[in-house]
Amino acid sequence: MQKNDIMELTIEDMGMDGTGIGRYEGMTFFVKDAMIGDRVLAKVTKQKKSYGYARLIDILEASPHRVEPRCIYARPCGGCQLQQMDYESQLAWKQRKVRDSLIRLGGLDEERINRVMEPIVGMEYPFAYRNKAQFPVGQNTAGEIVAGFYAGRTHTIIPNLDCSLGVPVNGEVLRAILGYMKDCGVSAYNEKTRRGLMRHILIRYGFDSQEVMVCMAVNGDRLPREAELTGRLCKISGMKSISLNTNQADTNVILGSRTRVIWGDSAIIDALYLRDTTDFQRVGEKTVYRISPQSFYQVNPIQTEKLYSLALDYAGLTGRETVWDLYCGIGTISLFLARGAKWVYGVEVVPQAVEDARRNAVLNEIGNVTFLEGRAEEVLMAEDTFGVSGMARPDVIVVDPPRKGCDSKCLKVMLAMQPERIVYISCDPATLARDLAALCEGGYEVKRVRAVDQFGQTTHVETVVLIQRKDT
Repeated sequence: MQKNDIMELTIEDMGMDGTGIGRYEGMTFFVKDAMIGDRVLAKVTKQKKSYGYARLIDILEASPHRVEPRCIYARPCGGCQLQQMDYESQLAWKQRKVRDSLIRLGGLDEERINRVMEPIVGMEYPFAYRNKAQFPVGQNTAGEIVAGFYAGRTHTIIPNLDCSLGVPVNGEVLRAILGYMKDCGVSAYNEKTRRGLMRHILIRYGFDSQEVMVCMAVNGDRLPREAELTGRLCKISGMKSISLNTNQADTNVILGSRTRVIWGDSAIIDALYLRDTTDFQRVGEKTVYRISPQSFYQVNPIQTEKLYSLALDYAGLTGRETVWDLYCGIGTISLFLARGAKWVYGVEVVPQAVEDARRNAVLNEIGNVTFLEGRAEEVLMAEDTFGVSGMARPDVIVVDPPRKGCDSKCLKVMLAMQPERIVYISCDPATLARDLAALCEGGYEVKRVRAVDQFGQTTHVETVVLIQRKDT
């Protein structure tokens, strides 16, 4: 096969990123927007020695699991990779994705994984679930100001004010800001020239509180006629916080280091409830969180309640344990754990997150938790951590790292601490598999695994794993 050759393929599998995989004359081809069961016509775009890439031209025979995407931008937009697949098939694919990663990438025993892996936890309604959205602002070819999402692997903005994964208030906020920009002559930022003011619009929504936060990243310190802008936004029900974030750097990072409140509070409040892990119905009291623009807070609160309730269940707390929560963010998991533990220590490297975590502990009147600022491995290995300070070594470690997984030093320190149990929450099956392999080589074994669909219509999936020391 050569570049631009056209071929007919049957899609037999899908890659980690949702790309369809088919074989032609013994060679593997990756075809974006194709899914398992499709028979497609595709054009070769790039060819290597044993594999290649192709562009979908036509679907000759649709998979029985293919559905019409709800969003007309689903194919070009980089946000939803699986909207063309029915939801039950999405869940089945994600379950396989986690299982295969643990076995093939982590080298974990297939029989054990099959035995300990529990059914994936799906969503009742896999749309309108995101409590956070970030919209780039720019100009279209006609010079009109637009906001939306970047097309896959580009910085071309697809205008879309009503994302099907977001909440309805997002559209109200965006229309208010774009109207203000047009009426007041506020320019959109241009990445090539580095001119223009409005770069991004960040919107957060509290599902429990129904409070709304708007934070605008601007290429400057202020906007013209700010009172006009806040006046329009304040008409939106639930508006609680409006701020400007200064970002004048030539970078893809959305928010800069300085944020100034121009109306209302500096944060919104939201809450998560404990759920029974048999039927996932809400039980017990809620835990309240104060969320600032740069706080890490899970974007799907309904599924987060299920995920954290599973983590608490896996931790097996009796009220006598000391728990260390690494990469604790604003204390979301720590405060869940504190209700069942003797004491919880949360460790986080971001200073603002640690400050928010401490406020959240006070807000919930939870006294058996301590939040520490620093890298997890450095805090745990500090000479006075378990000496002068009197802090207790962990009976249980809970870890919820970023997508890149745990730092290798952190894994070594976790093994050195020898907790009875480790609960690992992951947003990437590949790095989860790598880290579990290291922990199992260090004397632990996998006891329970469960995937949770936090991100319906996308290829992403969360997983919670219980591993236990072999000698316990």
